[in-house]
Amino acid sequence: MSTKAAVIGAGSWGTAVAAIVATNADAVLWARDPVVAAAVTDEHRNPRYLPDVALPVRLRATTSLEDACTGADVVVMGVPSHGFRDVLGLAAPSIGAEVPIVSLAKGVEQATLLRMTEVVADVLSDHRRDMIGVLTGPNLAREVAAAEPTASVVAFEDAATAEQLQHLLMTATFRVYTNPDVVGCEIAGALKNVIALGAGIAHGLGYGDNTKAALITRGLAELARLGISLGGDPLTFSGLAGLGDLVATCTSEKSRNRTVGVALGQGRALEDIVAETRMVAEGVKSTEAVLALARRQGIEMPIAEQVGAVLYEGRNPADIVPALMLREAKPELRGMR
Repeated sequence: MSTKAAVIGAGSWGTAVAAIVATNADAVLWARDPVVAAAVTDEHRNPRYLPDVALPVRLRATTSLEDACTGADVVVMGVPSHGFRDVLGLAAPSIGAEVPIVSLAKGVEQATLLRMTEVVADVLSDHRRDMIGVLTGPNLAREVAAAEPTASVVAFEDAATAEQLQHLLMTATFRVYTNPDVVGCEIAGALKNVIALGAGIAHGLGYGDNTKAALITRGLAELARLGISLGGDPLTFSGLAGLGDLVATCTSEKSRNRTVGVALGQGRALEDIVAETRMVAEGVKSTEAVLALARRQGIEMPIAEQVGAVLYEGRNPADIVPALMLREAKPELRGMR
């Protein structure tokens, strides 16, 4: 009997993952927009987010969460963090109690400071916690959809579930590793978007590679400090979910968060940038929650704080790098500080 997988959310990343899953299972993609759903099923393309990418013929789409989730053996949540809870709540009656749930969202819920797997556990209170996990890594959606060689990490506490998802997601061009460190993988994914905004700002201001390399490296130290304080494994942050994702998001012109940062560095107003951006840049919404989480943990995050000041306090982007350069002199590695 074939596996049925429901992918909830037809943005660029949700669509790319649905195309991957469709090579190994009976995949159904949920889309809000009936035009998108019809195009995926009938024309095998997503005209809104991946118009030039041919999707598998066997992938179908629906606007019904009940249709997508009823009888699904796996549910993949590809909804951005700010809409994640509401959509999951609507889908909840149709999700089986022991169905593995995979989050694709790289953010922190603003009101609660919960990671997305924690949101799942909150909404589906009777669900097995060790069957709630995350797919993360240096995975730019357009490159994945174009079948460029890519590696990723699927993290679940339950090893058998992780292996099940590894086989479901693995293709000739999409290599998947398992990791039991759900906390570390999620925190790395959320915070790298914040650091990418900073790296983009530096690029927009005209700084060179030395500056951007310093921001990326010190940004890695920040996300590791926060992740370890929350129980993450230090090794996670040197792997695909940490360093790998950070490098891709901070350096690629395909990165949404870096793109927003570049525009900020060039002097454009955040409201104008967001208004013309069709796809969600998670860092814009999650920076505030990440900073609140760091304050709660007593963790110092100077790069993230400077990014937050630009996003929410009207700080001049040109002030970021001088403010970081003039901080108190410290050793590099002691205590990851």
